Amino acid sequence: MRSESRQRYVFDVNTRVSAFLFPDSKPGKALEHVLIGHDLDRKLDLAEEATEVMRREKSDRYIAKERREALLVGTIKSSVFIQTSTSISACRDPDDNRVLELAVDGGAVAIVSGDADLLVLRPFLGISILNPRDFLASVAT
Repeated sequence: MRSESRQRYVFDVNTRVSAFLFPDSKPGKALEHVLIGHDLDRKLDLAEEATEVMRREKSDRYIAKERREALLVGTIKSSVFIQTSTSISACRDPDDNRVLELAVDGGAVAIVSGDADLLVLRPFLGISILNPRDFLASVAT
């Protein structure tokens, strides 16, 4: 559910998947922080991509299939889905433009990502782009 008083964040797919597979990692702790007190903005195609990655067999060695499904469902329920209308072509990796579009149209204060193609753009139109370590340091103060 969307709340106007809560800050809004976007996680790229790789960071979100890392958070699911390794909940005690920096991405895991960053995602937990956002889910507890803020809004996680999502876009349908990015959610579908994360779901596809999480359902791959190679994820079995990190986390049980049932737990992965529960995490996916729980995150979907606690996310704010945004339909984007902005078209952005600022990133070296065209697929990452979807993350930028989501952040802009969703009014995010930050993108959390370890992707160098996104990090090189920081800040983007006033939106912070932070790796999970820097994000955690920024919310600890």
